[in-house]
Amino acid sequence: MVKVSVSKQLNYPVSSPKIKRGIKEFFVKHGVVSDAEVSVAIVGEKKMMDIGKKFLKDGQLHNVLSFEAGGKFEYPPDGKIHLGEIVVCYPVAVNEAKMENKLIDDKVYELVEHGAGHLLGIHHT
Repeated sequence: MVKVSVSKQLNYPVSSPKIKRGIKEFFVKHGVVSDAEVSVAIVGEKKMMDIGKKFLKDGQLHNVLSFEAGGKFEYPPDGKIHLGEIVVCYPVAVNEAKMENKLIDDKVYELVEHGAGHLLGIHHT
């Protein structure tokens, strides 16, 4: 079973159950059926800029970033696959949702799924 934890900076109004349910289904669809865990963080612009500067050194505001946990599908002593962390910038997601005429929750989930794909090695083509 895939365990998904969701943290929200500033208590952004995002549906944690939708993210958890959807990402579990996404990982199972892509062959992750062992005990695994992934973290999702919903953050503001300042936090996302700080993360981008620290890890990418690009100074750009990203809509989503993902970080593998120590190495792809690493098997630690606890027996769980630590997939990594997905970070979504809520204000950017809101702006993109408005431009794309989408519900904010749908856009946030789309970005989380995009980040999950990166954790599985699915990249832009």
